[in-house]
This record gives sequence, C-alpha cells and structure tokens, in this order.
Amino acid sequence: MLQDAQGLPISAASSEAVRAYDHAVDGYVRFRVDTNERLTSLLETDPEAGMAHALNLEGTLTTWERILEEHPRDLLAFRLHQNNAFWLGHPERMLGIAEYVLPHWTAEVPGYAAVLACSAFAHEECGHYVAAEAAGRSAIVLEPGDLWAAHAVTHVMEMQGRRGEGIAFLDSLESHWESANNLKHHLWWHRALFHLERREFDVVLDLYARRVRDLSSPLVAAMPDLYNDVLNAASMLFRLELRGVNVGDRWTELADKAEARIGDCLAAFTLPHWMMALSGAGRWDAAARLLDAVQEAAQSERGCLGPILRNAAAPICEAVFAHRRGDHAAAVAAMRPALGAMHHMGGSHAQREVLEQLFLDAAMKAGLDDDARMLLERVAGRHPVPPERRIGYAEAARLVTH
Repeated sequence: MLQDAQGLPISAASSEAVRAYDHAVDGYVRFRVDTNERLTSLLETDPEAGMAHALNLEGTLTTWERILEEHPRDLLAFRLHQNNAFWLGHPERMLGIAEYVLPHWTAEVPGYAAVLACSAFAHEECGHYVAAEAAGRSAIVLEPGDLWAAHAVTHVMEMQGRRGEGIAFLDSLESHWESANNLKHHLWWHRALFHLERREFDVVLDLYARRVRDLSSPLVAAMPDLYNDVLNAASMLFRLELRGVNVGDRWTELADKAEARIGDCLAAFTLPHWMMALSGAGRWDAAARLLDAVQEAAQSERGCLGPILRNAAAPICEAVFAHRRGDHAAAVAAMRPALGAMHHMGGSHAQREVLEQLFLDAAMKAGLDDDARMLLERVAGRHPVPPERRIGYAEAARLVTH
C-alpha cells in the first residue's frame, strides 16, 4: 500500500498523488504562501483523494486525538488538532497531545521540526518557558524557516521581558521568511510589541506600515480581511492609542473590512477586534449593528460556539463599544463577568492582553480602583514580568497597588 512521508498508509490514486499530498501538508505545517496552490495541485492529481478533502473540513479535538492515539505520526491530524485546540482556548490539550506523539518521531522523519515547534508553543502557553525555548530552538536548528518555532521562542521572550533579545532574534531569522504566508506579519507584530514596551512608538508605526499592515503587499491584497492580520492590526492600533499615540486614519481601512463582515460570528476572538476598528473610526451605527449581530448569534447558536459568544465575545464587544464612547463604568460592568471566560475565545496570552489592558484603562478612568487592582493581580499571577515593568500596566500599578 502507498505510504505518506511519515510512513503511514494512505489511499491515493498514484505515487504522484502521494507526493502532491505530502507537498500540501508540508506547506500547511510550515505556513507557506503557496499552500492553496499545493492543495489545488493535489486535487488535480487525484480528485477523489479523501485526505485532500480533509484539509478543508473542521473536526473535533476528540476526533483528532483518537486518530493520533493510533497514528501518532499523522502530521495533518496533529497540526489540525493543535490549531483547533489553540482557537478553543485549550493549551493543556495542545501540550498533552504534543507530549504523547513526540516519542514516536525522530529527526529523520519529515515534519519533525513542525512537531517540535508545536510542542514549544504548547509549553509556552502552559507557562513552561525553559522547555518551550529548548524545543523551539531545536526546531529552528533543523528548519531555520519554521515560523511556528520562531513564534514560540518569541512568546517566551515576550513573557520574560527579553525585549532587545527578542528584536535581535527575529531580525536574525527574517531572511528565511521569503516564501512564508501571512504568519510572518504576526511575527513582525511581535517585534512591534517589543518596541512598544521600549516606548519606541515611531518604530512601531513604521513596522505597522511596512510589515504588519502593508496594504501594497501581495499577501494582504490577496486576503485583505484575513483574521490574524486583522487581529495584529487592530490590537496594535488600540495599544498605541491607550498610550496616547495618534494613529491617524489607520482605522479607516480596517473599519471598511469590519463593516463588510457584520453578521459573521464564527471567529469569536476576531469580533472584539472588528469592534475596535468600527468604533476607532467613529462608525457608531455600524458598531451598534455589529454588537446586535454578536448578541443575536450568542442567543441563537446551539453548538460549542454559543457559550463562547454569550460568556466572552458579546460582553467584551459591548465593553469595547462602551469604552470608546467614554462610558468607562459600563465597559467595566460588561466585561467583568467575561474575564474568566475570555481564554475560550482562543488567542495567545500576548494577544488577549489588549483586552485586559482595555478593562484596566476603563477601570482607572471610571475610578474603580478595586477592579483595577483585581486586573493587576490577575496579570501578576500569570506573567513573570511584574506589572510595574510593563507598559500597559505600569501607571495603574503605581497608583492603585500601594
């Protein structure tokens, strides 16, 4: 029987189809810009290939876990599991499966670097920074262009406050990203975060224009409202404004994308960022329509998305709306019950922090010191760098913790 690159049996029409499948999976796990073309080539080679169609289907975490229990070197099942677990806010399941499959892999098996990279990121999100950095750096030795490994190590450096080192680390790897997809925009967003922490706002704005949200880039032109690019852009503009930086008319093009997506509530973590864009551009009617759509979906959705929308996305969207309108007490009241459920929307610790900073800013402006203190305690309990040394929290920490 035919076998894939990891030595697993696969149903396919020919050896050529298997090579096309391996090429498509390789593109998916290594974030290559031509992944869609690779998938198209696979379907042209073998239109009936079941695994080709699996690349377009959503599965449950339990399904992928059962597959991996029997086939721990199924690279596609593993990567899909990691992606789904991440966006459902289950880092412990990411790590559990990574730890289970790793002993079944060796450096001689294609895809090993990608598995190490996933293990690294799962460790980081679970707070195991030494293990995360070791796994990520090992993956980079094997594959210098592995963006997910670079991403994991960058997260470690962000959590540990290693800002200058993080900038140099990303700079050293950038030459390997020429054929990468939009994930490289996210790595540049991380670099911008390091500069933001150093209060180098002009550098942040330059990175935003040239790297994070370069509207002339073929990648952005091809997918102008790609969710992760939107998260990068809206989050960075919002953080800058919280620090008093004038971002000009940069909200406008994001608001255009957001208005066109009102009613699409499938990506819960994206919704507060769409709200940032609409309210940042002063499009209050559209922002109100977005809030109505999210609240309606929260009540009508019967799947696993329903509780996420009800308990996190909808109240946080309401908080973003109220915060921008200057009703800071209402923002705190809306968001307070959602803080404990926020991680179910997905996203990393670094990505969700913009929402915590919104809550803190609203609490401070509303004179709600107890809420500000509670938020600072949450952050201090999770992040190894104390709030006093982090730009989004330092001023509030000086005012309410003594």
